[in-house]
Amino acid sequence: MPKVLVSDPIDQAGLDILSQVAQVDVNTSLSPEELVAAIGEYDALMIRSGTKVTKEVIEAGQNLKIIGRAGVGVDNVDVPEATRRGIVVVNSPEGNTIAAAEHALAMMMAMSRYIPSADRSVKAGEWKRKDFTGVEIYKKTLGVVGLGKIGSHVATVARAMGMKLLAYDPFISADRAEQLGCRLVDLDLLFREADYITLHLPKTPETTHLVDEKALATMKPTVRIINCARGGIIDEAALAKALREGTIGGAALDVYESEPLGESELRDLDKAVILTPHLGASTEEAQVNVAIDVAEQIRDVLLGLPARSAVNIPGLRPEVMQKLRPYLQLAETLGNLVGQLAGGRVEELTVRLQGDIAGGDTQPIMVAALKGLLSHALQERVNYVNASIEAKERGIHVIETRDADIRDYTGSLNLSAKGNLGEHSVTGVLLGGSEIRVTDIDEFPINVPPTQHMLFTLHRDMPGIIGKIGSLLGSFNVNIASMQVGRKIVRGDAVMALSLDDPLPEGILDEILKVPGIRDAYTVNL
Repeated sequence: MPKVLVSDPIDQAGLDILSQVAQVDVNTSLSPEELVAAIGEYDALMIRSGTKVTKEVIEAGQNLKIIGRAGVGVDNVDVPEATRRGIVVVNSPEGNTIAAAEHALAMMMAMSRYIPSADRSVKAGEWKRKDFTGVEIYKKTLGVVGLGKIGSHVATVARAMGMKLLAYDPFISADRAEQLGCRLVDLDLLFREADYITLHLPKTPETTHLVDEKALATMKPTVRIINCARGGIIDEAALAKALREGTIGGAALDVYESEPLGESELRDLDKAVILTPHLGASTEEAQVNVAIDVAEQIRDVLLGLPARSAVNIPGLRPEVMQKLRPYLQLAETLGNLVGQLAGGRVEELTVRLQGDIAGGDTQPIMVAALKGLLSHALQERVNYVNASIEAKERGIHVIETRDADIRDYTGSLNLSAKGNLGEHSVTGVLLGGSEIRVTDIDEFPINVPPTQHMLFTLHRDMPGIIGKIGSLLGSFNVNIASMQVGRKIVRGDAVMALSLDDPLPEGILDEILKVPGIRDAYTVNL
């Protein structure tokens, strides 16, 4: 009988499911050294956030088939090492969806009627009704920033409560937004017109301090802001200043730039702000849901069935995974690249497989391309299992074409993304069976290895322009690691690809676009 180790507290409902197919040992007090010593005899490991599943743990887990995280984040698991060893890593991306959405809605209602402050006042023996005159949400405009599963549920409930809905999500189709009753608008318009703003998006370099002093200054003086997503999306110092000066109406925060919340001006703002200690997923139902979800997936894998929410490659034998891994990495890298080049809302993705890569089962490659396309927006929430579902929910039409004829390379992969900002395409190949090369950008021939920080320009093929870009980057202390130029005809248009040692500083892209001859420029972080 398989053996499962549960090293963090898990709801009994999850343990009962595991007990159907395995011997379950619960030990929530293991030190890292004790975990390494014990893990070798187990087929599965079930954890929450407390256990750190390091490379050493995975190396010692000679019999491990699956690691299950009862929750969303898997930053406490060395996923690449698990993948290399053919171990499936699963999480529960939807188990706390309702809990998080309801907490955001509860925060909105509580903020509107000053419920926490009124509660404290009555318990202190006071009766100050006039101090707590609130506002109704009926017919007010709610701006939903991020229409994923949580944001969509918030929108659905808010609509039923009579609210008008604006939404911003560059990765969702207008049709999907319309189905939810939302008018899809740009972020600036949402900030200007919304009476309430609720945030439901991951923290990325692009979303860090999305709500800053400048954004706050554009909002209505009565606006109320809710953040139950990720700390750091709001500039807390700017928010505290706006609340203190009365330039916005209120705020309700469940997440913070640093947790637990330390010394902060937000603590001193009384009824203007509601603060909760990251309670978004803290419901009895959510804890049960994530336990059941992950336990079922562990059970299925132990029975030889695929997992439904794997964060790495699910359902593949190690030998198959070993063969496909370079192609999956190629597809995911190109998907990530073309998604960032497209920039806005992608409505159609065409995947063209040519040569050797067009034979056999191409579905994993298609999924990897979608995962790459969505990864910039969804971060850890997208995986090889749910990528197709996430794409469908966002109204992305996927087209696959195959051509087994061999031309310049034995196998190549071309991705074309069409969206509200236009169409972009990339082509890539594997050299030596594993080394990725980008061979085409928007039909301009090029040959560059993808790197973490890249800059692409579309420019006129004219003397001096490369030197101007180099000088400009140098003036911002940006070091160029490599540079390639591709062109179709002399003195026509050309594409330049630069690999950089560091991300571009803020403001430099605008300066690049001012250089005579530069038609467009894109930054990419892979």
